[in-house]
Amino acid sequence: MSNGNLLKAVKILSEPTRMRMLLLLAEEEVTVAEMQEVMGMGQSRISMNLGRMKGGGLVRSRRVGRNIYYAAVDPLPELIVALLEEGRGQMVEVGRDVVALELALRKRRDRATEYFNKLAGKFGRTHIPGRSWRGLAHALLRLLPPMVVADLGAGEGTLSLLLAKRAEKVIAVDRSEQMVEYGRRVAEENGVANIEYRHGDIESAPIGDGEVDLVLFSQVLHHTPSPVRAVREAFRIVRPGGRVMVLDLAAHTYEQARELYAHAWLGFSEVDLHEFLRKAGFVDIEVSVVAAESQEPYFRTILATGSKPGEG
Repeated sequence: MSNGNLLKAVKILSEPTRMRMLLLLAEEEVTVAEMQEVMGMGQSRISMNLGRMKGGGLVRSRRVGRNIYYAAVDPLPELIVALLEEGRGQMVEVGRDVVALELALRKRRDRATEYFNKLAGKFGRTHIPGRSWRGLAHALLRLLPPMVVADLGAGEGTLSLLLAKRAEKVIAVDRSEQMVEYGRRVAEENGVANIEYRHGDIESAPIGDGEVDLVLFSQVLHHTPSPVRAVREAFRIVRPGGRVMVLDLAAHTYEQARELYAHAWLGFSEVDLHEFLRKAGFVDIEVSVVAAESQEPYFRTILATGSKPGEG
């Protein structure tokens, strides 16, 4: 690259967004759609910046079928590499971009996940005798070993009652005294003795350190003032080698949910949930969309799981 073109390239990278993009493109070829997902920006803004960098000799592209993949030129000039490394250490967004890129690439690689994402929301549209989510849930629960489960934000305890059929013990926590009392009454009426209802806040759960094998958050984090604190509590109360499971809404724009359903958060992105678990200390994290509604406002459900590192 000539000195004149090098100066032009340096000027192009004076825009932080382009430096973030080039850092990603130096790691992997991505499409515009994938870049939108990673950076949370609109298509026009992504395309404009890619065009500027391509014109400056920093980015190349290639067409594969209907997709166009972009990547950093190889090799980049030493001065540009030095600028990128400087930017990597100074821009707080870079860490999140790396996680988001890995999630995007996992989707691309994992065709099975892609297949089930396409099926999300279709199960049950056509009647097939004997097939139901309830029946499937009962069948899968029989495969689980007996364990101590914390159902955080248990509400009326529907999930807790289902889990109790297999679990050694279920600790159901909810901040509503009325919900706790109702759950206790239903458990007693049905002769379920291995559910223990505890009144408390899931951000400061009334459960001892390492007391449980599995922590469940089922459609509760979007009601929680601080999801980060709640997930940290899950890490505290689960034993080494134990697991956490989060079912929650994907990020959406249905503002009415705040008033209609008392939602504190309008869902979460896959990256959000991944980062909640990672920052709390969980490893082996997996996040994917597992269901999608077919009617407005088209809510989608994300499943996120992780493990607490074992002792030693």
